[in-house]
Amino acid sequence: MVFDISVAITWILFISLFPMAFIWLRRAWRIAVKRDFSEVALKRGLPPQEPKKYAPYAAAINLLAGVVVVSVIFGVLTASYDYATWSAMAGVTIWLKLIADFILSRHAHPFKFGKKAD
Repeated sequence: MVFDISVAITWILFISLFPMAFIWLRRAWRIAVKRDFSEVALKRGLPPQEPKKYAPYAAAINLLAGVVVVSVIFGVLTASYDYATWSAMAGVTIWLKLIADFILSRHAHPFKFGKKAD
């Protein structure tokens, strides 16, 4: 195996899965078990007016993404997945997690028409 840019990017992707899985599973734990809604559906750093309403969705998004990433890590370490399979699973999971969080945050903070009341 020759060390080139594709090998470096592959290792960066694989190593970055560990902190992503930890953060996403910890966030799901905080929302579902500890009932900490401070990170639910943030938009510009602010939570929605009723974060408890959107907490189950945020917990499900984080839990599902965390479990998929942990299964990818386990599959790579046990050589169950080839490169194309695990990199596709990891990439799709990362993008879908980001998109789902974006959709949830925009749904929790509806757009208001009219003048701003500053």
